[in-house]
Amino acid sequence: MNKRILVTGGAGFIGSHLCARLLNEGHEVICLDNYFTGAKSNIVDLIQNPKFEIVRHDIINPYNAEIDEIYNLACPASPIHYQYNPIKTIKTSVMGAINMLGLAKRVNAKILQASTSEVYGDPHVHPQNEQYWGNVNPIGIRSCYDEGKRCAETLFMDYHRQNKVKIKIIRIFNTYGPNMNPNDGRVVSNFIVQALKGEDITIYGNGSQTRSFQYIDDLIEGMIRTMNTDETFTGPINLGNPDEFSMLELAEKVISLTQSNSKLVYLPLPADDPKQRKPDISLAKEKIRWQPKIKLDDGLVKTIEYFKKIIR
Repeated sequence: MNKRILVTGGAGFIGSHLCARLLNEGHEVICLDNYFTGAKSNIVDLIQNPKFEIVRHDIINPYNAEIDEIYNLACPASPIHYQYNPIKTIKTSVMGAINMLGLAKRVNAKILQASTSEVYGDPHVHPQNEQYWGNVNPIGIRSCYDEGKRCAETLFMDYHRQNKVKIKIIRIFNTYGPNMNPNDGRVVSNFIVQALKGEDITIYGNGSQTRSFQYIDDLIEGMIRTMNTDETFTGPINLGNPDEFSMLELAEKVISLTQSNSKLVYLPLPADDPKQRKPDISLAKEKIRWQPKIKLDDGLVKTIEYFKKIIR
């Protein structure tokens, strides 16, 4: 059955891929974005589709439309962008969630919240499962994002319990792929851009901190499968790739795949930067029969090809 679907943050990295997938499945899609970190270039190929509608809007302000589903993705997600205006960041997470949940309540739409592995903070449990409550600094420089997303999860659960809103909560672990912003300060885009330009590759700390990287196509599949679960399942559910790599391992892969002459340089570790990040995806395997299929090397090749086209 074709649906009318609202995607907030639809011109962003993840949102643009989600819009394309939903259109390919025959749905009508309203893409809502204020272009703080999103870009029209990410969705230019979709504009000719008669089922695609673009609205410039900031979800800090209410929005009304007759829709069947909402994917709430709007929020800057890289430290450079969310620390640029931390008050705006937490407003987007909290007031944006209230506005989108209010819309879902009014029109009886199902709504999915794009939460984050950052709700786990610098974890004392490894790998992280959905029962772990996290180790988050509430007053640090990353708190506007981490605590904003934690508060959004609270709001989603309370709207579900109090108003019977049909909700889904996903916790997204590090994701990469085409349409990433080359200046977003995330490690995959940083390393690729530096390698392609022949610049020094910046390692924070000693490079032993780990992350788990999932390719964008795997994430989109997990998001849609989660949205399509029955109403009794709300999440939260981890969506990430449990293959764990150190920053040094990632840097070496990128240098090899780009055939770059870049050298590694070491800088101090930023405040509250997690030392380890790895999802336990047992729940995703059980509830949505999902696990990532794309290996890091294969995804990096596709991502490098994208950056080669956009870097001048």
